[in-house]
Parts: sequence; C-alpha cells; structure tokens
Amino acid sequence: VKRAAVDPKMMCHKGSARVFDCEEDALDAIYEGRIHAGDVIIIRYEGPKGGPGMREMLNPTSAIMGSGLGNCVALITDGRFSGATRGAAIGHVSPEAAVGGNIALIREGDLIEINIPEHMIRILVADEELKIRRSEWKPRKPRITKGYLARYARSVTSGSTGAVLE
Repeated sequence: VKRAAVDPKMMCHKGSARVFDCEEDALDAIYEGRIHAGDVIIIRYEGPKGGPGMREMLNPTSAIMGSGLGNCVALITDGRFSGATRGAAIGHVSPEAAVGGNIALIREGDLIEINIPEHMIRILVADEELKIRRSEWKPRKPRITKGYLARYARSVTSGSTGAVLE
C-alpha cells in the first residue's frame, strides 16, 4: 500500500468483502454501481501464478476514484500496483490465491478489517470456518496452459520474493 496516497479516514477500515476472481469482473461491478461505500473489493487470481504475470491494477483503482468511492472503499489484490495508485489499495498479497493463500478463502460478504498503521489485514471469520474452507479449496485450472506464460506460471515464486523464476 502506498500510505501517503491513502485518505486518513481509510487508514483503519472494516467492511464487507466483494469478491472477484479477475480484474474485469471487478471493473464491471464498479462501473455498474454494485460497489458501495464501506465495501472491500477483493481481486484475486491476478498474482504471479494466477495472472499469470501479476497484472497492474490501475484500472480498478482509477474506476473507484472516478466513481467517487476513493475515500470509502478499499481494494485488496494479489496483483500489483504502479506508483500512480491512490487510495486504500493493498497489493502483492502473498501467498496468492492460485496457491491457496488466505485471499483464496474469502467469500462474498465476509467482514474484512484493515489497519494500515499496524500492517494488518484480518478476515473476521472463525478459525474453524477458515479451516473448513482451506480443506475444501481446490486450485483453479490455469488460464494459460501453453507457451512461455504457462511455463512462467509453473516456475514463478511468490510476489513477496520478487515473483522471479525458480
């Protein structure tokens, strides 16, 4: 998160998860007015393996700002952001959804608590429920199965280690 670009009111935030498995679905929801003040947009499966390639999430953050929701909606993704990003946009979440990270376990409507000064994101769901979700989670079929991007997806490390090839 680029702290200097976050509205002070959003440094601590609690809201309902709005879960999307790709950038395009999140954009549709923003443009169609299905995102409301207080929501926490989750865009997953855009990390190094899931993207593959860790796409830049400038379009969703721009749409949030353009919709007048920049001071009341947060975004969490396993994708990445550029230096132009504004708002409570938290990226590079690791481990990413494609490998079963906690971001893969979030469901629509879950309460998400964000505390930027304390470097904390918490899914407000009982530990037992998260254990059940983890046991039920299955990897998604890769979007790309041939060529260099498929090889990259199979060999890339976590965003927290630089998304480099092993």
